[in-house]
Amino acid sequence: MAREFQRGHKAKISDLTAGTDLYVGVQIAGPGLTFDISCFGLDANERLSDDRYFIFFNQPKSPEESIQQLGAQAGDTESFRVTLDSIPAHIQKLSFTAALDGAGQVSQIGPGYIRIVAGGEEVARYSFNGSEFSTERAVMLGDFYLKDVWRFAAVGQGFDGGLEALLKNFGGEVAEEAEAAAPPAAAQAAPGFAPPAGGAPAPSFGAPAAPAPQQPAPDFGPPQGAPPAAPQAPQQPVAPQAPQPQQPTAPQVHNAPTIAAPMAPPPGPVAPPGPPGQPQAPYGQPAPGGFPGQQAPQAPPYGQPAPAPGGYGAPQMQPGQPGQPQAPYGQQPPGAPYPGQAPAVPQGGGPGLGAVLEKYKEAPTGQRWTPQNPKLVRVDLGVDGQPVLAKQGSMVLYQGKVDFSYKGAGFRGRLTGNATGQEMQLMRCAGQGQVFFAENSAHLHPIELQGDAICVSAESVLAFDESLQHEVRRIEGHGIPGGALFTMQFQGTGTIIVKTQGTPVVLPVTPTTFADANAIVAWSAASQVIISSQVSVRRHAYPGHSGETVNLQFRGAPGNFIVVQPYEV
Repeated sequence: MAREFQRGHKAKISDLTAGTDLYVGVQIAGPGLTFDISCFGLDANERLSDDRYFIFFNQPKSPEESIQQLGAQAGDTESFRVTLDSIPAHIQKLSFTAALDGAGQVSQIGPGYIRIVAGGEEVARYSFNGSEFSTERAVMLGDFYLKDVWRFAAVGQGFDGGLEALLKNFGGEVAEEAEAAAPPAAAQAAPGFAPPAGGAPAPSFGAPAAPAPQQPAPDFGPPQGAPPAAPQAPQQPVAPQAPQPQQPTAPQVHNAPTIAAPMAPPPGPVAPPGPPGQPQAPYGQPAPGGFPGQQAPQAPPYGQPAPAPGGYGAPQMQPGQPGQPQAPYGQQPPGAPYPGQAPAVPQGGGPGLGAVLEKYKEAPTGQRWTPQNPKLVRVDLGVDGQPVLAKQGSMVLYQGKVDFSYKGAGFRGRLTGNATGQEMQLMRCAGQGQVFFAENSAHLHPIELQGDAICVSAESVLAFDESLQHEVRRIEGHGIPGGALFTMQFQGTGTIIVKTQGTPVVLPVTPTTFADANAIVAWSAASQVIISSQVSVRRHAYPGHSGETVNLQFRGAPGNFIVVQPYEV
C-alpha cells in the first residue's frame, strides 16, 4: 500500500522500498495549461553545477542514464526512471519540478500528484491541488536528496517564474532557443520496465488503477494494468456539486477566483417564502404576479394594499435599495423582514469572496522563513529539517506534524538570565510542517546570519534557528537605571526573528552615534558600546531633568549598524 505524504514530510527511501531502480510519475494538468516537467540534478550546494544533469524535454537522460525521462504513460503526465545506485557522487539532490509553458497560473490546476513505484508497486504518493497555490507559474513537487542515505521529501512549493527562472534559481544558464526541437520521447520504443500497453482509459487526474495485476510485475516501473498515459491536453475537471442556473462551463472550474462556492443565488428577483399551503414558484423564476398584466392568485397580505397590475407598481420598496420592487406577496410591512428570514444578499456586480480574501492568502516562497505580513512570519520546518526555538506562546498557527516541547536553559542558564535580565522562556518546534509566529501585533523582521554576529535584547527576540549560538554579553559602563547592563549575542549560520514596536530605523555607526537604552533593539556585534551619562552634581541640585540622562554610545569601523524602534520599553 502506498504511503501518503503531506507537504513537508520526508522519509528514507529504504523505509519505502528495498529497491534502488525507481519509477517516478507526475500527474499535473489544468484547463488550457501545458507544463514542462523536469528533473534538476544538484550538487551539495543545491546548484546545477553540471548542466548534463538537467533532465527535460531536450535532454531526456543523464550521461550514465541513471536519470531518464520516459514521457507520458500509465496515467502520468510525465514519468522518470531513477537508478539511485548509479547516480554519480557529485549529484546530491534530484528536484522534480513542473513549470507552465504559456499563460496561466498553478492555482488553475486540478488534483495532481507525484508518486514513486518500485518493483511494480506504488510505494509513495504526494497529492496536491490548485487551491494550495495562487499566482505562481511553477511548482517544486518533490526531492530525492542524499543525507547519509537517499531520502524523499514532499515539497509542494510554488515558484513565481517559469522554467527559465527555475533554471536560473538553481544556478544554470539559459541558452538561446534552438529552432529544431528534440524528437519526443514517445516516438522511441517503450523500455522493458514500462507499464503494459492498453488497459482501461485513465480516469480524471490519474486516479490509481483498481484491478490487481494479472501477470508478474516487472522489477521496476508502474503497477501492471495501470491506465494508459493521459494526454497533455487539458483534462475535464469534476463538475461542481451545487446547482447553479448560470454555472460556467466545466473547463473554467479552476479559473474561478476562489475555491469557495458562491453564497448568493443567481442574479434576478428572489421569491420570498409564501404563506403556508401556497405552492412556491420554481427556483430562478419570479413568483406569480411578477410579470406585467398578471395578477397574484393570492389575496394581498395583511396590512398591505393590493399590488398594482404587473407586479412592478407595488408601493413598498426594499430599504436601502431604491427602485427595487418587493415580491408581490408574503412580505411583512415595509422595512421588516419576513419572520425567520435572513437579510437579503445584494445581487450581482460585487467581487466574490475569493477576490476579497486574495490579498490575505499565504505567501509561499520555498524558503525556510517567509514573512506573511509585517506582523506574521512562517517557518517551514521541512526545508532543512532543523528545529526552531521560539518564545513560549508565540505560535498562532501550524500545519503538519510538529512537536512543541519546553526548552530549558539549565540551572546555570536560569541563574544567569535572572541576574542579567536576559532570560528567554523558549519552546522547541520540531517535525515536518509550517509554523506561524506572532506576538501582540509587533512588527517582525527576519535577520539572516552568515557566520557573523548580532546583539539583540532578549525581550526583542521572537524566534531563531536552533543552529545559532547565543550567550549573554555585558555592556561596558558604570550602570544604567533599571539594571539593563547586558544583552544577548547571536552568532553562526541561521535566521533570527527580531520584533519591534513600529517600523524601526537602521543607522550606520559613527563616532557620534548615541541611542536611548530603552529604544535600541539591536546592533552589530563588532560595534563597541559604552554607557554615556549626562548627569552632573549641579543638575542634581535642582528639581527635574531632561529624561535623556543615560544613553548608549556606539563606535566601530564602517559597516557597523544599530537598529532603533520608535518606542521606549
